Amino acid sequence: MLENTVTIMLVVFALTIIFMLWRPRGINEIVPTSIGAAVVLMTGIVSWGDVFGILNVVSGPSLTILSTIMMTIVLESIGLFRWIAINIVNRSRGSGIRLYIYTNLLCFLMTMLFNNDGSILITTPIIIHIITMLKLSPRQFSPYLISGAIIATAASAPIAVSNISNLIALEIVGLSLNSYVYMMFVPSMIGILTIYYLMYRYHKKNIPRKIFSPYRKTEAGYSRLMESKPIDVSRENENIDWKSIKISIVIVVATRACFFAFAPFGIPTEWIGLVGASVLIILRWFKMGTTPVDIVKKTPWHILLFAFNMYVLVYGLRNIGLNDFIVHLLRETIVQGTLNATFVMGFVSTLLSNLFNNLPAVMIATLSITDMNLDPMLLKITYLANVIGADIGALLTPIGTLATLIWMYELKKHSIKMTWGQYLRVTAFVIPIGLIVSLFCLYVWVSLLFH
Repeated sequence: MLENTVTIMLVVFALTIIFMLWRPRGINEIVPTSIGAAVVLMTGIVSWGDVFGILNVVSGPSLTILSTIMMTIVLESIGLFRWIAINIVNRSRGSGIRLYIYTNLLCFLMTMLFNNDGSILITTPIIIHIITMLKLSPRQFSPYLISGAIIATAASAPIAVSNISNLIALEIVGLSLNSYVYMMFVPSMIGILTIYYLMYRYHKKNIPRKIFSPYRKTEAGYSRLMESKPIDVSRENENIDWKSIKISIVIVVATRACFFAFAPFGIPTEWIGLVGASVLIILRWFKMGTTPVDIVKKTPWHILLFAFNMYVLVYGLRNIGLNDFIVHLLRETIVQGTLNATFVMGFVSTLLSNLFNNLPAVMIATLSITDMNLDPMLLKITYLANVIGADIGALLTPIGTLATLIWMYELKKHSIKMTWGQYLRVTAFVIPIGLIVSLFCLYVWVSLLFH
């Protein structure tokens, strides 16, 4: 009976991954994962008790994601993204390279301010606005889109609050947010800068040296230049409500600040996020008369179902002994020292993340780490290496992170074609090197701090 259960689970998981990667007839990733999760539930490999446990784990992070998504939809509808796009283009002063730097910097800062998923939802429409107004060719706009997505996602590594998968596992190893930043910020930033440099070298030949800004600055704002005849400024800015934008930014920043301010009181971040999103939605409804219907329509609900399905599949693997196998396979190597622990766990986390997404990967890897009975310091280092694999190594494929899945969804929504081949040609060059640099810097940095 046990052998049959193991066989069923491995076959279901393998087929799910194959169809998720293959995607015949362009089916969404949600279809094979939903079927796989349903089979695992019906066969009893994952019990309803496990499902309730999964819901308990993912409900808070999922609601936090939802609140961020709702906020970005509101901000886009009132014209904030378009306003930022116009400013970035004009401050680039006709330089495609300067534009490349600004868009990547924007993606990094948005992740630090929100989280990687929220950053993707904010910056992708901005970059799309930019490449549309500049009328760049696919060869020219690809560097901006791919680099922006990779930087926005990798930027979640320096501080734990920028990535939900990091927060899920943080308390399991007894690491505080301050300790996390103390040990992780420097090595992960070096890794991110390495990735940025490699992407620039890779894309350099396709980044336009000169770009023509279709806008010029006037006393009233920005107006479009078309055959040397500017369109009326009021018409150009008709979709921008400046007062609403200022109030909305205050609400977003206040919501983010409350995450930290109320954390010591044990108030869940999802409650704070939902309150902030609700205030923003009500403000727009009151000021512009726009109902929340677009919020319901534009939110990529299927991404959340995908994460839940993958958790079900991973719990199935856990229930047939995957955790025990990982502990048996890795413990003896990891206990030999911090260098071994750093690279072994970083590579394992990268592999697991690219197989079935970093959300379930970081959870099962963290649970396996805690089962190894490591000393406290080695446990923390191994966990941080696990995070680097899940945040940076996971970028090797589009399914590695929830953020890259949202990014692919956003591109499809705007009718922009981005194939897996285009993505993998970049990541196969930059991510392995960035991962190795990040892990080595983690080992050196922690050694300097505690030895």
